[in-house]
Amino acid sequence: MVYESVLLFGVLFATALLFGMLFQQRHALTLRHPLQAVAFCVMGAYFIWFWSHGGQTLAMKTWRVRIVTANGRPLTVARAGCRYLLAWLWVLPGLLVAATINAHGTWLAIIPAANVLVWAALATLQPTRQFLHDRLAGTAVVAMPGASST
Repeated sequence: MVYESVLLFGVLFATALLFGMLFQQRHALTLRHPLQAVAFCVMGAYFIWFWSHGGQTLAMKTWRVRIVTANGRPLTVARAGCRYLLAWLWVLPGLLVAATINAHGTWLAIIPAANVLVWAALATLQPTRQFLHDRLAGTAVVAMPGASST
């Protein structure tokens, strides 16, 4: 996820730059929510495109893993979109809890981080060690031939 984040930083930086120039955004909080919506859509387009066209993002090619359906077939655009939306469950519930209780300061980071830890821990309860969003979307992360099993 860290390598993917580095790649996405460039994509989102260019998106924010174009958005700011197009709407002549002079302050970061001006048009904040429309920019967040555009970023959400751009990230979705990035993941959905790569997952449905070869099953791998650029970072996944480096790590020699790919996304397939539960029965080993390539993802359709609809299934890739479903996986993208379900993957937001890594952070969205924690953000909603933080917003609901009006969390400030450190708690605004601790609550979503706890959500991520709980979500990751749920995979250890599964015999296949599969993340919940993959199980719900009917997808699986598989190692490519020649990939290290460690």
